[in-house]
Amino acid sequence: MQSLIKRLTQGSLVLQILIGIIAGIALASFNPAWAKSVALLGDLFVSALKAVAPVLVFILVASSIANQKPGQHTHMKPIVGLYLIGTFAASLTAVVLSFAFPTTLVLVTDQSTLSPPEGIGEVLHNLLFQVVDNPVNALMTGNFIGILAWGIALGLALHRASDATKQVFHDVSFGITQIVKVVIRFAPLGIFGLVSNTLATTGFGALLGYSHLLAVLLSAMAIIALVVNPLIVFVKTRENPYPLVLRCLRESGVTAFFTRSSAANVPVNLDLCKRLNLHEDTYSVSIPLGATINMGGAAITITVLTLAAVHTLGIEVDLATALLLSIVSAVSACGASGVAGGSLLLIPLACSLFGIDNSVAMQVVAVGYIIGVLQDSAETALNSSTDVVFTAAADKAASRKA
Repeated sequence: MQSLIKRLTQGSLVLQILIGIIAGIALASFNPAWAKSVALLGDLFVSALKAVAPVLVFILVASSIANQKPGQHTHMKPIVGLYLIGTFAASLTAVVLSFAFPTTLVLVTDQSTLSPPEGIGEVLHNLLFQVVDNPVNALMTGNFIGILAWGIALGLALHRASDATKQVFHDVSFGITQIVKVVIRFAPLGIFGLVSNTLATTGFGALLGYSHLLAVLLSAMAIIALVVNPLIVFVKTRENPYPLVLRCLRESGVTAFFTRSSAANVPVNLDLCKRLNLHEDTYSVSIPLGATINMGGAAITITVLTLAAVHTLGIEVDLATALLLSIVSAVSACGASGVAGGSLLLIPLACSLFGIDNSVAMQVVAVGYIIGVLQDSAETALNSSTDVVFTAAADKAASRKA
């Protein structure tokens, strides 16, 4: 019995998650009522990740900067560059596919009561105010921009502190990391609960009417994950990118697919970076930053759904306007919330480029929520796994030059 427990707790986490997915599909297929009853497992897992992530990031960033030795570098500049290039490439890919396979919608009649941002200025305004958020409020609300800002400020302030003080932060960071490892070990049970409840509650019948739209969305995301990102990594590292890309998709993307939250997947990504032997001073900052601004999947969602509305209304789009849409989608995606469905509220902003009425744009948002069981899951998997891919690529490139 003890050997069985040891196998379950120390075996391959990816294999255990796969077993949880299969078990969840089986339970939802044969007994939907029971499947809904295990939703608690998924909710607890996501809540635990969201609870530990802000504290982990704050302490890890402060500790890493405070304990940084002279001559150490975080390689953040090339990572941010990769984030921006990847997001813009994603929006361009979405534009190309949307014109190659134009989608039209039968717009729904229900109006959403959510309030989208009124312009790109409002998106940037919100980002700036997130930086100067109260640290306690930032930790409570999962505002990773604010958490990063305060973590960096505290780390810089403690850089000249005594060695004993720095060691305290290092020990606290180690302790929280151990807690994260325990939470992540429960991923198979959490994924089992999420899969069971999702399939039992929504199924996939509602998605059939939007199969063409989903095909364009998922194809664009697959091209970015399996073609564009590997190409960027190859240019950066001059090495075969697929072992890294596939591992990140397997160990980060699968969890993100079912949690549907970049913020909740931050602890998973930090743990993966540690197992990839990346520099802690780098990934402790780049991963939470990526969860906020590295949003290639969000750029695809904004672009594809906006152009679906454009094609539905018969609006002509020239090359210059399409390029402008790519830029707006990429910049807007950087302001997308790191929670489920965050990118959808930015669709009206992109629609405004074509003079589309806000009431129509919000109907497109409602369509986004209908297909969200697949669209948002795939979007989050792409966003979150790419954070590790680009962090590892920059780290490997820096190590090769050293």
